[in-house]
Amino acid sequence: MHYHIILTTQCNSQCKYCYEKSMNDFDVDIEKKVSLDLSAPETSIVNINKLKKFVGRDKNPVLIFYGGEPLLQINKIKEIMDNIEVPYRMQTNGKLLGKLPIEYLKRIDKILVSIDGNKEKTDENRGKGTYKLLMKNVSLIKQKGYKGEIIARMTLGENSPDIYEQVLHLIGIGFSSIHWQIDAGFYAHDFDKQKFSLFVNEYNNSITKLIDYWIENMKNKRVLKFYPFIGIVDSLLKNEKTKLRCGAGHSGYAIRTDGKLMACPIMTWIGDFISGDLDSNPDNLKEFPMADRCRNCNIKFICGGRCLYWNYLKLWPEEGNQLICNTIEHLVNSLKNRIPEIKKLISEDLVSYKDFEYEKYFGPEIIP
Repeated sequence: MHYHIILTTQCNSQCKYCYEKSMNDFDVDIEKKVSLDLSAPETSIVNINKLKKFVGRDKNPVLIFYGGEPLLQINKIKEIMDNIEVPYRMQTNGKLLGKLPIEYLKRIDKILVSIDGNKEKTDENRGKGTYKLLMKNVSLIKQKGYKGEIIARMTLGENSPDIYEQVLHLIGIGFSSIHWQIDAGFYAHDFDKQKFSLFVNEYNNSITKLIDYWIENMKNKRVLKFYPFIGIVDSLLKNEKTKLRCGAGHSGYAIRTDGKLMACPIMTWIGDFISGDLDSNPDNLKEFPMADRCRNCNIKFICGGRCLYWNYLKLWPEEGNQLICNTIEHLVNSLKNRIPEIKKLISEDLVSYKDFEYEKYFGPEIIP
């Protein structure tokens, strides 16, 4: 099982699609939709011995440092790693990446860093100077000997439908592992039908170009690790049916700052999604099924339901949710149409089935 351990809810950034939007969403009566549980402290008070016993009951535990910004709690990271021997992953904005001693960093096999593409786009969304600082820190840890996988995790909003151009920029500066998430359906106040319809049209066209680019690279024996692509193609090649692809509520959980187990790391304040605690048996945590609106969809076993939070809270009107589904359908169907070509490349030994395999549930949601 993969566990996102929330070290703090504090963050040293004020991103447009997180901090700024949350400030504008205060007047939404969300307690009419779910029961709130705001009792968890700001910083983790999880007992290390109790955490060790809990993960010791799991056959294949993986801990993912998460926040807020987890690197605001470097001493807590070191304490956990000094006492618990498991595989580690981390999601971070990268601003403090150079502060964690390299001997600890080297034990974190995969690090997702938040970057939205080029300097202009990243600084627009995440604050002036963010791009330069992040790239400086990525370069620094590589110089110190970090050899793990560094995944660029992008967030796309209405101002950034040009996924093709931004991904190519990230490849040009050294990233080969990339994931992206569309900022849509997560807040109640931000749906604009006209703007988002334009975004969907441009985004879908950009996805088509990016798939062409991805497959052209395969002809040169290179499968770039674009997580939304490899995740879907891996399932299509294996005729695999999937549950929710991020693992939330079935194969991945969050450990809240007070030790309660939650279905998802962005739902730690919603009482309905408490799944257990550190005294629980990992095999018996509460699971959450696919939401009703997805059960009759013809791509439900490839998509998996996109997002638990989005589906259960229903913050956007249905016409907005359908536009989001349009992006998923385009992505899935565009990749499905290229499967014969990919199989041909496999038969010619230019790529292999293994090139599309990946670790599930450690961070990339697969479905944007």
